[in-house]
Amino acid sequence: MTYDFLQHYWCFIVSLLGALLVFLLFVQGANSVARSLGKTDEGVRLIYNSTGRKWEFTFTTLVTFGGAFFASFPLFYSTSFGGAYWLWMLILFTFVLQAVSYEFQNKIGNFLGPRTFQFFLTLNGILGPLLLGGAVATFFEGSNFIVVKDNLLNTPFAVEGPLFEVPDPTGVITPVISHWGNASHGLDALLNPWVLVLGFAVFFLARILGILYVMNNVNDEGIRSRGKSRLLASTVPFLVFFVAYVVHVLLKDGYAVDPATGVIFMEPFKYLHNFLDMWYLLIIFLVGVVLVLWGIGTELLRDSQSSTHSSLFTCPGIWPAGIGTVLTVLALLLCSAWNNTAYYPSTADLQSSLTIANSCSSEFTLRTMFYVSFMVPFVLAYIIYCWRKIDAKKIDKEEILNDHAY
Repeated sequence: MTYDFLQHYWCFIVSLLGALLVFLLFVQGANSVARSLGKTDEGVRLIYNSTGRKWEFTFTTLVTFGGAFFASFPLFYSTSFGGAYWLWMLILFTFVLQAVSYEFQNKIGNFLGPRTFQFFLTLNGILGPLLLGGAVATFFEGSNFIVVKDNLLNTPFAVEGPLFEVPDPTGVITPVISHWGNASHGLDALLNPWVLVLGFAVFFLARILGILYVMNNVNDEGIRSRGKSRLLASTVPFLVFFVAYVVHVLLKDGYAVDPATGVIFMEPFKYLHNFLDMWYLLIIFLVGVVLVLWGIGTELLRDSQSSTHSSLFTCPGIWPAGIGTVLTVLALLLCSAWNNTAYYPSTADLQSSLTIANSCSSEFTLRTMFYVSFMVPFVLAYIIYCWRKIDAKKIDKEEILNDHAY
């Protein structure tokens, strides 16, 4: 169990959490289309009560994803979460609005009215996946930051320059080794059209997963019948944006690392080379894409009026599509980091780009967390158990009449 193995192991764990987070964005996706899918106030409440039972999973996974990144790759955490804080604060703000909106939209004394909080849920459903997808795109497109590790070695007397903070008049100086290259602090990434392309791909994928989940979880024929048309309307733009971005990534120059010297340089077709060198990731990626398409096709081709279905269409589409989403995103994230690749490139200073080797925690920390990670299967088993209990009964109109309904 070498230091190199631990770095790759924790890169895998963080990437898996990121992939699970993208799948769990079905909550946001369903909320973004709740009004057109539910049609009536009663139908909209059915959808919100379906997704309202799962929003904690999404929010918890987002926090866990950030915590795992902080523990295993602290320089990324300080650079991205600390430098691009306007982007991350906007993402977190929409998720906080979501939590508040679920709890207060139908509470007695809500002077803003249910529609106000339902608007916040729609806002989170649109901005959440869009901005998270854009954040993932920066792993391939780069971000405007500079890292100067030598600041840690500077004496307290060298106080001039923008890279230092003086927190109080006593003269105590805190060296800052990374800073953003402009005043936008992350929002500048949205000016890159390819960042928006992946952002919209994730947004429409979240919608697809949300529609598939609601069609399986809500016992209402009106919602199911409208779900097919909404599913097709989201699938077409998703395929356009997703295929366009994958082709762009495979053909673009990538950020490669010389393993001997640590020097970062641009390599033509780097991400295509990564998939060819790591053929197992290519297989995972292709299997994931096929499963997503299978899940979509399962619901589009299912005859809702027929009591006899082919065995191909008996499985609810959300499960093959969900598993496929996890596999696809996992393969993409690992392709951006493994095989001597800078997973968080800098467009301001190429040598400031972060790799799993130059941004990770100490070997002691990674090794200790490795043993702690053995608890993860038990946590996943508990989540699966809770999920099955929550979904034991489909949401129906009687469900929204009780006191615990959203």
